[in-house]
Amino acid sequence: MRIGVLSDTHGLLRPEAVAALANVEAILHAGDVGDITILDRLNALALTTAIRGNVDTSGPCAKLPATEMVELGGKLIYMLHAIQDLDINPAAASVSLVISGHSHRPSIEERNGVVYLNPGSAGPRRFSLPITLAIVEIGDQINAEIVEI
Repeated sequence: MRIGVLSDTHGLLRPEAVAALANVEAILHAGDVGDITILDRLNALALTTAIRGNVDTSGPCAKLPATEMVELGGKLIYMLHAIQDLDINPAAASVSLVISGHSHRPSIEERNGVVYLNPGSAGPRRFSLPITLAIVEIGDQINAEIVEI
């Protein structure tokens, strides 16, 4: 199963992001959506699950959940906006993938059999950080790749 993961759009859905997500089966947005219509546009590409971030404080985005647990490709995925707010033991909860955003810094790390993924920011450029999202292939293993857009 191929999924697209993005975060921190802050109200901007770039055409490059839409193109990069063209062939995914599901999309996960790790918060700081900024404009609910972004989720409508993502849902037109593939079923989208989103959580709220620290900028999603009013309007429809404020009603998004703070965390979400989803199962895709037979693997449990836990989503939260800021990794420092992690409130579960992913390995003990049989979570295979933890997705976070907030820092705008893309990263992929494996600890105790759990993949930790921050897709970076797909929205407005912040400082000198790249504009990125991630593509995740879920099979027997989880393979994540950061894509610069």
